[in-house]
Amino acid sequence: MRASRLLKMVLLLQAHRELTAAELADELEVSERTVARDVLALNEAGVPVYADRGRAGGYRLLGGYRTRLTGIHRNEAEALFLSGVPGALREMGLADTASSARLKVAAALDPRFGDVPGTTAQRFHLDAPAWWHEPEAPPLLPELAGAVWDDRTVHVRYRGKSGEVERTLEPYGLVLKAGVWYAAARVAAEGGEARDGREGWRVYRVDRFVSVEVLGERFAREGEFDLPAFWRERAAAFARSLLRTEVEVRLSPAGVRQLPAVTDRSAAAEALAAGHLDAHGWTRTVLAVEGEDVAFAQLLGLGAECEVLAPERLRGRFAEAARKSARLYGGER
Repeated sequence: MRASRLLKMVLLLQAHRELTAAELADELEVSERTVARDVLALNEAGVPVYADRGRAGGYRLLGGYRTRLTGIHRNEAEALFLSGVPGALREMGLADTASSARLKVAAALDPRFGDVPGTTAQRFHLDAPAWWHEPEAPPLLPELAGAVWDDRTVHVRYRGKSGEVERTLEPYGLVLKAGVWYAAARVAAEGGEARDGREGWRVYRVDRFVSVEVLGERFAREGEFDLPAFWRERAAAFARSLLRTEVEVRLSPAGVRQLPAVTDRSAAAEALAAGHLDAHGWTRTVLAVEGEDVAFAQLLGLGAECEVLAPERLRGRFAEAARKSARLYGGER
């Protein structure tokens, strides 16, 4: 356990110019006192870790020291080869680069693990696109991916709801969601004006870019930007923004259990939490939905386990559907 921690400390110091005792303690999940003891152990083993004293001090490796430890355990190698997404890499124009990297890693592996690339590929495969849709890579994705890698500002033309618009963007990241590529970007400030917080942040569908011109200047990336957290926040906000209609329903106990499977899970959870039982043991509540057509398609799957109370027009559609079903299955033609 300690040997693994010491190795991780060396790799952390190798990756960063300097880290404080508190930062190392946080990364290694130990106390600062343990960090100090581990530094002494590394020095005794010949690893030149230097401590800068004082309030702003920290630990760093002297003289450009680099570890030459190349031992990779089998499970680590399997995880490394599993981490690639071949389709996504190909669409971004990085397939050759990734292939070269995998070859180099394979060459560095212990001979006993030579079968790892093949065995991993035969056991796990990520198929990102959604069902019934042929994946189609946006033609401008490679240019945009290159700008993301290099922190290059881009000037784009984009097909919006009201027509084409032009923007100068700072592309921070790319997200592949159900076969569709999205760009997380910030609209570049004009005239050097400062921006605060989330001002100017946007999400764009990459297949709606008409042109992407990579500009010469680099933008200063915010060090605290977290792409997964940003995407979760925007995706949740987008899902909530779609739920513009409210439907009053009664649900049987079976309907309560089945509701999250037929509609938005978060909307179902909120509705069930706010609901109350009536005299017959059914749950009466208000459900947020995208629209009446969507609600009809979703709630119809609950059959007799759900009664729509309002709006009246939607209730009428369910009543008509019930009459048609009764005629169909009751022998009437």
